[in-house]
Amino acid sequence: MPMAADEIETLIRQGIPDAQVEITDLAGDGDHYAARVVSETFRGIPRIRQHQAVYAALGGRMGGVLHALQLTTAVPANNE
Repeated sequence: MPMAADEIETLIRQGIPDAQVEITDLAGDGDHYAARVVSETFRGIPRIRQHQAVYAALGGRMGGVLHALQLTTAVPANNE
């Protein structure tokens, strides 16, 4: 059974509380998503570690319940 976009968003926000999360269903099938996750906690850490933090928040669902996730991570833009 595919995961709903709001469930993915909830899991990421629980694991990364300050995250701004945007989920897009790429194929309309509830099985292929894109996620953009913006968090201050990502500042100064390599992109691979940022992605690992998101995957950890998903609690091992990648490759199982969640078939495909195109992931983009970023730090908030500096408004100065």
